[in-house]
Amino acid sequence: MTTTAAPEQIKQILIHQVQLLDKQPELAHELPPIMLWGPPGVGKSTLVRDVCQEQGIHFMDLRLAQREPVDLRGLPVPKDDHVDWLLSGEWPRDPESRGIILFDELTAADRSLQVAAYEMILDRRLGDLYKLPDQWLVVGAGNRSEDQAVAHTISSALANRFCHLELEAGLETWCQWASRERLHTDVIAFLRFRPECFFAMEGDLERGWPSPRSWTRVAQTLSHGGDELPEDSLSLMIQGLVGQGAGTEFLAFRRQSRDLPDIEAMLEGRIEPEFPERADQRYAFATALAQYLWKGPKEHRQTRVERFFRISEVMSSDFATLAMLDAMEGASANQREQRAEALLGHARFAQWSQQHGAVFSRHVNLQGDAA
Repeated sequence: MTTTAAPEQIKQILIHQVQLLDKQPELAHELPPIMLWGPPGVGKSTLVRDVCQEQGIHFMDLRLAQREPVDLRGLPVPKDDHVDWLLSGEWPRDPESRGIILFDELTAADRSLQVAAYEMILDRRLGDLYKLPDQWLVVGAGNRSEDQAVAHTISSALANRFCHLELEAGLETWCQWASRERLHTDVIAFLRFRPECFFAMEGDLERGWPSPRSWTRVAQTLSHGGDELPEDSLSLMIQGLVGQGAGTEFLAFRRQSRDLPDIEAMLEGRIEPEFPERADQRYAFATALAQYLWKGPKEHRQTRVERFFRISEVMSSDFATLAMLDAMEGASANQREQRAEALLGHARFAQWSQQHGAVFSRHVNLQGDAA
């Protein structure tokens, strides 16, 4: 039985390795390269890219299924009585540079490509021609044979040199990431309401099916002019991304969400706080409240935070907690710290905690255990 890892756990491991190489570059040949396994669309390459962005280091994504062996080993060029090799200019050259090189789609590459990648993955070099700088971490990623994706076995020699981690599709982790990325609130709210629609490798996998990647595309479609499309055309796009079943449910949820109370007017103090009765609308309300909170001029935010706490008074503890946790999310660690301080340090947080603190503490403890 394979042990799976949550995205946050894998991020912790990658960050640990990256920081070790930063402090002790001489460990480059002692740290095992990481191999990430998981179904298509679960976010393997996105996770690695996010680590690089957070750590301020380079990211090099090699999609092996789109390469030829010569792309890795170089091009042989006859010169006098010998052969020189022209190496690709994309390999990092600065010996002081830091980053992660991801050999993506490793299991989709045929054996000749895998063999061409072995030397770089195992020995961090290409013969005497090139040596990977010590502060670069090597990571591989691939799909499993049971995922009905293109997948070749990797040799036992290569497999034995990796640290193998299997990534699970974690809904709450994805929702936290989606909140930080300001993805469309309708998608986040719907998936919290119908978590079974988050990831399902069922039906016709040659067409659209629900996964973290395809739901991200739905959210991006809605944020970038999707509402300007006629309803039937938008429906076709969404079903084309996540399949007919999940797409139909999402569109029905979205129609119901249009009847939400005016959250912006509540935060501006123009109407009294009101909380919907329907469960689907409650998910939509709590998710939208967190994102509306930080909109508008900065000079009005203190007042909006005050009204956020007033609105929370009419909410049940589970949804008030959901809104609070989402409201503390931000695009950067510094922004998350500032938002947490604005909320947890507010004079009304003590009253909020008396009403909702038990559920809030339980939820935070569960997140800590998962991490």
